[in-house]
Amino acid sequence: MTTLSTDATTTPVSAESYFSNQAVNIEQLPSLIDLDLQPISPSYAKANRYINLFSTLTLMIIALAIAFQPFFELSSKIQNIIIYVIWGIGFLGLLTTYYEALADVRIFYALREQDVSYRSGLIFRKTVSQPILRIQHVELKRGPIDRKIGLAKLQVFSAGGAMHTFEIPGLLLEEAESIRQFILSHKDTNHHG
Repeated sequence: MTTLSTDATTTPVSAESYFSNQAVNIEQLPSLIDLDLQPISPSYAKANRYINLFSTLTLMIIALAIAFQPFFELSSKIQNIIIYVIWGIGFLGLLTTYYEALADVRIFYALREQDVSYRSGLIFRKTVSQPILRIQHVELKRGPIDRKIGLAKLQVFSAGGAMHTFEIPGLLLEEAESIRQFILSHKDTNHHG
């Protein structure tokens, strides 16, 4: 028999009364498949395509400028290599743009009373769920392109972690602010009554 002390009184308590490790019926657990997933803004995928294509064209123009610059003469062998590099950059840029266009439409999130979830991935799919009680803080991030098109990223940090647990990109600003406020107020409600 163990004693449990609370405010100047000592109460005898058996070890079984405050520790439990019962088996859990797996069939009764809530399913992540049944999440009410919300898609991110289509503007996010469109902006990503433009950024990828712009980056690809910039790299191709730089390679072309090196190949045909007037300051020093390059051998024909080096010029041929640069031409192959330009074709390679173009091919990889288009492939990356196509892949990301398919992957960006498969980014979803779900907000429930007790947790927030994030699902992404085209080939390798992942779902991350974070209980709201374990959320340390939530940050709203907006880069220059995000500000231009009215989007924001929501970063969720778990208690005890230095890095964010996950980031939900491509949220409309108002939506991201509402989700952030819900998480912060719900977290405080659960901690303080």
